[in-house]
Amino acid sequence: MAAEAEYESVLCVKPEISVYRIPPRASNRGYRASDWKLDQPDWTGRMRLTSKGKVAYIKLEDKVTGELFAQAPVDQFPGIAVETVTDSSRYFVIRIQDGNGRSAFIGIGFSDRGDAFDFNVSLQDHFKWVKQETELSKEPQGQDNHPKLDLGFKEGQTIKLNIGNMKKKDGSCKPRGGAGSGGIGLLPPPPGGKIPAPTTPSVPVANHVTPPPIQPSNPPTSPDILLDLGSPLPAPKATAPAPSADLWGDFSTASR
Repeated sequence: MAAEAEYESVLCVKPEISVYRIPPRASNRGYRASDWKLDQPDWTGRMRLTSKGKVAYIKLEDKVTGELFAQAPVDQFPGIAVETVTDSSRYFVIRIQDGNGRSAFIGIGFSDRGDAFDFNVSLQDHFKWVKQETELSKEPQGQDNHPKLDLGFKEGQTIKLNIGNMKKKDGSCKPRGGAGSGGIGLLPPPPGGKIPAPTTPSVPVANHVTPPPIQPSNPPTSPDILLDLGSPLPAPKATAPAPSADLWGDFSTASR
């Protein structure tokens, strides 16, 4: 099976860049841009930063024709392929290579600090992605290394379920009020084929009792109060003697 083709993508493009021939580094103290002839660049053109797989390429091209002047493959950043100078943020030392395996160190510089910042950040982002891809490739396939959630109940822990509003789901649709459904069903018709009309229950009527006439508690008064005061009170009626409780005593007092 053929290997998967790798496509080249553009990371950053800057239309103005200067190239300098630099003297050999005398010590390990680093490169200094002040040692270069900054006002007399050896070549000027544009810079195009691309990537193919995990490797980035710094390509120095002609502004008009786009012809390649030199390129520097970068497999690690920071590293020997790209180094910053100690006295400026706009200048770098890169290692260019040709097709025959020869390499040389040259100095490059941007006239604008923002262009130098974009170049630096683009390299950092690319190799940050390379690091993430490398870590993912080392993980075993089909194994999740993320921490697992513990969903078990702890000792003494309880959970409350509210099942009052739960509805029973049934895959089949049943008619409402049918047999076995628990609702009020209709009774089958009688054998005669006719359903008797419902009878209205008779309500017993209570006997009508005529209430006694209401007697006035006080006799009507005369409209003339003075006449009532002048008239004598009526004499009380004589009451008959109460019969004796001894019936034989009445017979003994009878005349002979």
